[in-house]
Amino acid sequence: MTWVGSLQAAIDYMEDHLLDDPSMEEIAQQANFSAFHFQRTFAILTEMSVGEYLRRRRLTLAAQELTSSDTKIIDLAYKYGYETPEAFSKAFRRQHGVTPSEARKFMGKLTSYQRLVVQVNLKGAEPLNYKIVDRDAFEVAGVKREFSLVNEQNLAGIPKMWDEVNADGTDELLFKLNNGPIKGVLGVCVGKTASAIDYWIGTAYEGERVDGLSVLEIPASRWAVFEVHGPMPDAMQKVWKQIFSEWFPSSGYAHAGTPELEVYSDEDPSSPDLYSEIWIPIK
Repeated sequence: MTWVGSLQAAIDYMEDHLLDDPSMEEIAQQANFSAFHFQRTFAILTEMSVGEYLRRRRLTLAAQELTSSDTKIIDLAYKYGYETPEAFSKAFRRQHGVTPSEARKFMGKLTSYQRLVVQVNLKGAEPLNYKIVDRDAFEVAGVKREFSLVNEQNLAGIPKMWDEVNADGTDELLFKLNNGPIKGVLGVCVGKTASAIDYWIGTAYEGERVDGLSVLEIPASRWAVFEVHGPMPDAMQKVWKQIFSEWFPSSGYAHAGTPELEVYSDEDPSSPDLYSEIWIPIK
């Protein structure tokens, strides 16, 4: 199955089981992805989480049924996965701007989110510079924290972690220790479960253990290494989007499922001339 076909299979599975509350592992299995990497890929491509997509689609279908049938609101609440009519009404109002009772009386407008269909569009006007390299296993010394993926808590927590590392001198220490095969300070996501990750800020290091730092082994891999030019975080986010929306669908490669790396230099992160890299393990 192609990369695009794999993603569509997972989306089709979500649509076929919208009312069954499918697990992240079941959804990701349809695409032959790990739960973590499917969630990450989906979020990069759609700019929303899998959970948000499911909620939006359920509330879209609920609104359609509400305005075209006499089904009681309490029955619709239970049908579309809400434990109480109050919880259903709150979620419904958040998406549509009106309560279920108001929608039934055709008061206000409804917001509809349609079923996703994965398509490959003609792109590539902006170059995406990369190289393929093979690397033996190496170790990363650094600090790590566990973050929940529920309600995108990781998106709020990881920037705060970087602020603390920059403020307490850990960042400077990591640059001094950097003597491994990749130059710079690394941001590394390691999927633990469908709902949690370990995030590392570290550096490639060979030597004695350093007090206060943990060690992560990165397995031997073939890597696609992408150049990132420009200030953070916009430049990094733009290249991630290009990788998953343009490069993977046409490259013939698949994600190997092991940790990805963001590589940062000690230059000013706001500089328009900043150079960074994204390393993705491929197979």
